[in-house]
Amino acid sequence: MDTPMTVDRDVAHHTALDAQLVEAVGGIKLLGLTSWPAALQAPFLASVARGQPVLPQVDYPRLDFSDTRHRLAAISAQCDPDHPIGLYVQRSAHSWDQAAGLLESLGTAEVDRYSVELFGAPEQPLPGNGPSTRDAARHFIQIAQELDHELLAPEEQVPVSATALQLQLQSDLDAFFESRIITVQLDPELISKAAAGPNRIRLRTSARFSAYDRAQLFHHEALVHSLTALNGREQPHLPSLALSSPRVTATQEGLATFAEQITGSIDIERLKRISLRTEAIAMAREGADFIEVFRYFCAAGQNNEESFASAQRVFRGVPPSGGAAFTKDTVYLRGLVSVHTFFRHMLAEDRLQVCRWLFAGKMSLTDAIAFAPLFEEGILRPPRWLPHWVSRANGLAGMLAFSLFANRIRMDQLAPE
Repeated sequence: MDTPMTVDRDVAHHTALDAQLVEAVGGIKLLGLTSWPAALQAPFLASVARGQPVLPQVDYPRLDFSDTRHRLAAISAQCDPDHPIGLYVQRSAHSWDQAAGLLESLGTAEVDRYSVELFGAPEQPLPGNGPSTRDAARHFIQIAQELDHELLAPEEQVPVSATALQLQLQSDLDAFFESRIITVQLDPELISKAAAGPNRIRLRTSARFSAYDRAQLFHHEALVHSLTALNGREQPHLPSLALSSPRVTATQEGLATFAEQITGSIDIERLKRISLRTEAIAMAREGADFIEVFRYFCAAGQNNEESFASAQRVFRGVPPSGGAAFTKDTVYLRGLVSVHTFFRHMLAEDRLQVCRWLFAGKMSLTDAIAFAPLFEEGILRPPRWLPHWVSRANGLAGMLAFSLFANRIRMDQLAPE
């Protein structure tokens, strides 16, 4: 049994505030409360089949988080921003307050404003004053249009049922954790193809999956999203590290997409899907309604069911008539670039240990750096579980070293064969 360690007064003060934060935000289910009910899909697709598509009408609950927001303000006021945990709790409280404000505005264009504050916008530049997220999305869409058919091997195009994937993925997870830690379940009511929580991954019963889907669900959903939540639950002093705070979304999705990239689990179609959502968000914010966005996904090669699921992600919480969007899906590309850059910098500074600490709970990149003394002092625990590609330092360093070298070479510098 671990011996309880003594923590100083400042740490004890802020970890007590963190525990209050966890208790206060229990009802703020951002994705759950903004997502559309599955029953909306069939009537809409029926109207499409008739040639007269009708805008879906979503009835959102009227929510009041005023008590929660007062509690969050009180917690924030007691934080010392000069202390690493104090700053973390204060920033987290502000993020949850924004999420509460978004949920109080469901069904209105005000959701767009909160969403941009939480997740950014398509026009936001990538790290390093690079191109905008939308420009990057268009780049990947163009590449996919040119290369996707040529790059897909025949065996990669053979779909499997949700039942078959459930058995395969459950076997993968049981082998990794050496016990039944995460359960794979079928869900006929799920609109998206899959969804992950700390202890279960749900698959839409009617969906069909590829070999890439299996690898992506394993490395992205299970070994990042679920794993960081499980490791966060192991933290005795900072329980909020088990929660999906809105402020860590970009790092979480970036880390998960980076895991796909570095394990070779991402394909051109996956990049295309992520990029299409970014472009669709920009279209909706510029005035495109749900029907126009749905048709955009159809024209890009998605079937009607997939196009509905993709379009509803864009319009979660906002009017389907256009002019506003739920911008969460813009974080994937931006987060991927941020995490990739972070890992390269940690390699250059001989600090790959910080990269492993990212898996000790759900935190941002800046949190991982600020928490370094807390890990070194034993106040925060290192991750109980780590993906193999992270735990094998030599292999990770080799991949990142090549990336660091390759990013310095322009195409016109390559000698002809």
